[in-house]
Amino acid sequence: MKELLINLINVVGLSWWVEIITVSPRCTYYFGPFLTAKEAEEAQDGYLQDLEEEGAMGIRVEIKRCKPTDLTIYDDLGKMGELGVWAAFSGLP
Repeated sequence: MKELLINLINVVGLSWWVEIITVSPRCTYYFGPFLTAKEAEEAQDGYLQDLEEEGAMGIRVEIKRCKPTDLTIYDDLGKMGELGVWAAFSGLP
């Protein structure tokens, strides 16, 4: 019954999510949905531990009501290339 309620409030964008943004790698992760902010807060430690064990750095956490379309958003534009050189986009052909 609880899952049905969570799915219902998620459809209308009222469920709670754990949003974790990392600097390295440059990613945004969404974990949820949760019925209450308290449930999301209680679950966040496990997600943080997993990311820290994977070597993520510069971690910021926010508990928020939202309706993410993607659960992981990877920003590879800030990633250093194979030769240790930052990619530069000049707009020239």
